[in-house]
Amino acid sequence: MATYNDRLGPTLWSVSDGRAGNVAQASALIQALSQTRRWIQLAHIAGTGDRDGPLNLSPRAPWTWLPASMWRLSRWSVPAVQRRSLQPPWPSLWIAAGRRSAPFTRDVRRWSAGETFTVQILDPKMDPSLFDLVVVPDHDGLRGENVIRTLGSPSFFSEEAIEEAGQTFVELSDEPKQSAIVILGGHSKIHRFTQTDQDHLMAQLDQLTKGGWRLRITTSRRTPLDVVAQMRAFADRTGAKFWSGPHDGPNPYLGWLLYSSVAIVTEDSANMLSDAAWHGLPIHMARLSGSSRKFDHFHESLIARGCARWFEGSLSHWDYTPLREAERVADRITAELLTRYPQPDLPQAQDKTAPPEWMLD
Repeated sequence: MATYNDRLGPTLWSVSDGRAGNVAQASALIQALSQTRRWIQLAHIAGTGDRDGPLNLSPRAPWTWLPASMWRLSRWSVPAVQRRSLQPPWPSLWIAAGRRSAPFTRDVRRWSAGETFTVQILDPKMDPSLFDLVVVPDHDGLRGENVIRTLGSPSFFSEEAIEEAGQTFVELSDEPKQSAIVILGGHSKIHRFTQTDQDHLMAQLDQLTKGGWRLRITTSRRTPLDVVAQMRAFADRTGAKFWSGPHDGPNPYLGWLLYSSVAIVTEDSANMLSDAAWHGLPIHMARLSGSSRKFDHFHESLIARGCARWFEGSLSHWDYTPLREAERVADRITAELLTRYPQPDLPQAQDKTAPPEWMLD
């Protein structure tokens, strides 16, 4: 998912440390840029440095012991097989996500003699001027002329993916309209999914099923195994749908987002909350243990924007304009690239067609 140009247009590298959330954000921006209406504006750019897939970097000690701003000789922080990828020809556009990718984003600007346009997603914890663009959630508080602040994460779902999921899970369209996707996160640096949290949430979900709601429950990589096990048992008992991995069949995540009327999402993941907001689903945020000023600001912003409310046991429907931050960022990147690579002037067409005989009479 690093290049979408088939040798036409700029080359795009998707770079991260391989963590699912970071991979998703870099991929979302690349997919948004690859929409036909944007790509046709960039097709004149002669890209080099094609890749067959995303570039996942695994920096190691002693570099990882230091702040990203202090990394030197960043190439040598990764294994040899990854180091071989950090060679010219460089791409037209480098989009990286996550703090551990920031030193490489900074350095590829120098390695390419400024030819590669660099975009860093999430606060790099270094001077933003070291990058061409920095994309951060507003709750991070970073400011700068080249800083784009977003509400949440830059989620994106392509038309092709939506069409495929819509066809794969079309049977869900016949289910009652009282349907909710339940998206469960888990432990993080800030939040904990405790047994108390689980018991409270499960009691609320149980009441919803008794009230006629059809629940579609999905977990994440961070969901504790005991929560997965107990939620699976709950789904079996109540008739709710449940998915926690490939052993449960094809991933229904996008299909459930498309065919659910509301969403219940645990508060710990900006990516998951942003996914539901991209689809315009009324979001009911389920509380977990733990909090931080940044996440409090994020939750308050979602509420103020009309995307979300706190989940108190009942579900409501309301409307708001879907949150499409990846498209907004992709438009800015497109404009920046067109400034760097202006579209060529097309030659004036000359009409050499002979006029019809009746015009000569």
